[in-house]
Formats: sequence, structure tokens, C-alpha cells
Amino acid sequence: MNIAPKNRESLIAPCGMDCGGCLGYLREKNHCPGCRLNIDPSSNYCRKCIIKNCDQIASNESGFCYECTKYPCTRLKNLDKRYRNKYHMSMLENLETIKSKGLKAFVKQNTQRWTCAECGARLCVHREQCPECGVTIVGAQAKSS
Repeated sequence: MNIAPKNRESLIAPCGMDCGGCLGYLREKNHCPGCRLNIDPSSNYCRKCIIKNCDQIASNESGFCYECTKYPCTRLKNLDKRYRNKYHMSMLENLETIKSKGLKAFVKQNTQRWTCAECGARLCVHREQCPECGVTIVGAQAKSS
């Protein structure tokens, strides 16, 4: 699924996850529209997500966790640890990049990082192979630049 560049910014979740590279967003069956888009039906996971539905996020200017007085909260730290270990991606690093360089710069960097160098397909952070050409991506594509 290709995403127009102007819409990419709306796919960055409050926790720093790029929903455009999430399995829930990329799959056709039970497609999730992303955490920031309040379109029904969003995935059951998003409806139950403590971070997405946090009152603190709803009341801050940026809409991201880094603005919270409890940042990083236990929930975000646990999510970050799981994603670092399983998917070679850090929510906290993503949020720090958004905070320091801006959302547009993060989207540009992240789009490049999660695009297959072999065929140009959008990569899923939850998979170790490109969905189009099958090339292994852990290590080459999934490591931070």
C-alpha cells in the first residue's frame, strides 16, 4: 500500500509508531486506518490502546507522548522495550527525533528506512521480509541509520 507523502504525517501515532509500517495498516483484511485517524472501524487494538486514548495526549499541543509530564510512562517504556527487542525499532528514539527535528523530517527519515532497497516496496516493521520481493530486511533496512 503506497501512502501519499502529505498523508504520511497523519500516520504517526502519539507513541511514535509509524502506523504506515504497521501490519494492521498494511494488511487488506481487517485494515486499520492508523491511530490518529478517527475513522471507524479502527482496529480493536487501537480502540483499547492506553497510549492512544490517554487524556494527557488529547490535551497537549503536539499530540505526542513526549509532551506529557509523565514521559516516558511505564506503558511507553514497555512498548519501546518490546519493539526494540522484537522489531529493531524504538518508540522513544522516534519521539526524540520528532521532538528535535520535527514531524516532516521524521517522516522523511522513516519512509526511507522502511522502504525496500531492492524493490521500493513499503516494509512492515513486524515482518523480517519484504512483502513484495521477499528479501530479508532485518539488519540492512531495519537498523537505525
